[in-house]
Amino acid sequence: YKVERWDTQIQDFLESAPGLGMIVTVKTPSAEVLLSKLYGPQGTFSFTSYLSGGHFICLQSNSTRLVSLPGSKLRIHLDIRVGEHFLDESVVQAKDKVNELNIRLEHLIEQIHHVSKQQNYEREREEKFRKTSEATNSNIVWWAIVQTLILISIGIWQTKSLRDFFISKKLV
Repeated sequence: YKVERWDTQIQDFLESAPGLGMIVTVKTPSAEVLLSKLYGPQGTFSFTSYLSGGHFICLQSNSTRLVSLPGSKLRIHLDIRVGEHFLDESVVQAKDKVNELNIRLEHLIEQIHHVSKQQNYEREREEKFRKTSEATNSNIVWWAIVQTLILISIGIWQTKSLRDFFISKKLV
């Protein structure tokens, strides 16, 4: 935007209005204030809205001298751009490339961290599985030894019992 003040002596608008400032207020359709700031006689302001609908832009002079002077007028040139607009396309393209590279680099770094965490998780699982396998193998060996001892002791007991039986019946 740009503000021009009416000069009564030369009967024309002056290019710049020294000492003149503009209070810019932007409201959403639900009357929520998005922007309220004091700017100079010319400038650029931008805002991002997350609601659809008609937004209210109010440009208000901060000068009280204009009200007291008869015939005082202001001309406001307002250029409204909807969407994302930049002034210099080469700068924008360079920024876009840098931003794109930054985003890709951050994405790659996130992937590296994810792969590293996944590898650590797999190492921990492998170590836990190996310990469980070793404990199971150890238990199996001991169980086999216990079964063998039980079978041998039962065999010895049966042999002794049969021998005693045959001796008591006088078969041997």
